[in-house]
Amino acid sequence: MSSIRRTACAALAAAALFTVAGCGSDGEGNAAPAASGTASAGPGGKLHLPSGLPSGLLDGLPKSWDELKKWKYDDWDRWASKHVFDNPVVRDLWNPEKMKNAQPQQPEPVATQPPADSGVTDPDPAPVQAVAVPRPYTRYAASGKVFSTAPGGGTGQCSATVVADPAHPGKSNLVWTAGHCVHEGKGGDWFKNIIFVPAYNSSGAAGAGRKAAPQDVAPLGMWWADNVITSPQWTAEGGHSGNAANQYDFAVLKVHNPDGDGRSLEETVGTAMPVWFDAPRDRLSISAWGYPAVKPFDGQELDRCDGGKPVRLSFDPKRPSMMTIGCTMTAGSSGGGWFATMPDGRQALVSNTSIGTLDHTSLSGPYLEGVARQALDYIGKK
Repeated sequence: MSSIRRTACAALAAAALFTVAGCGSDGEGNAAPAASGTASAGPGGKLHLPSGLPSGLLDGLPKSWDELKKWKYDDWDRWASKHVFDNPVVRDLWNPEKMKNAQPQQPEPVATQPPADSGVTDPDPAPVQAVAVPRPYTRYAASGKVFSTAPGGGTGQCSATVVADPAHPGKSNLVWTAGHCVHEGKGGDWFKNIIFVPAYNSSGAAGAGRKAAPQDVAPLGMWWADNVITSPQWTAEGGHSGNAANQYDFAVLKVHNPDGDGRSLEETVGTAMPVWFDAPRDRLSISAWGYPAVKPFDGQELDRCDGGKPVRLSFDPKRPSMMTIGCTMTAGSSGGGWFATMPDGRQALVSNTSIGTLDHTSLSGPYLEGVARQALDYIGKK
């Protein structure tokens, strides 16, 4: 089995939108500047961005990644106003067949490995076999799928989770996924026609070559994204083979159901997962959920890996090291929630699937700290 350090770390899906975020401490005394080989922080922490980026992408970026730790609502709003996401509802665009045929949008991964000075990376965990979650999925309706169309054409898919909104307790319209599920990354653009389908294919009606009705694959509705936020690191540096941008590979969508009865997403699905920021990684036992779509999976089944205690993966020692668990899920599971039990006994989201090994033995996700908290707070209040 190849090591996650010695093989390519492939982004496990795609779909995209609008942005904002920052850097902070990882609970291990590390601040969070730049990425090796892309943007970098020079003397005084000044930000040096790679050449060839769209000029509009640079608007509103801080002078250093460290500065992002200090961003307030107005700073995030200033950035967001320069990168407006337009996602008008297109009636009848998404149907069961189009959803079923949507593929993880990623190029063939390029072999890469963290540089020698990339920080602490632990030995690979043992592989953990993904197992099917029992149907109906409406019993676990916080999990679902994100669908999108790419700027250059084609449809894509990711996994995602309904999360609690601190600004609107009990009435959240927020969905957590991966940054690469909302933006193509370095030199790229936002995806369009973004929808979230909670409890996708809950009954299994769309499996085994069968045709299904819209209410079968989307029993709780199709929720269109109004706003989305991800990290400036991902939009400026992100790629598809694993780099320091993946250490901030998260995103939050704010959605609505154009055919709904006015109830929020949380009220409709009956739940929303709290997000546990700065979770004590050494005391976590993680279960990763998602809809893997590459063989031996077909994207029509919700699976989980009970990976236990995570190990560390780092591409940049100045950023929070990622968490890695053993798991055999493939592309399509990107953005899927990683869950752990908080001290009060509640299950909470602690990360999302970002990258994995080429031989599908493990997954890695970003460590969620202060910057991720600020992103969630901003979009909830926006």
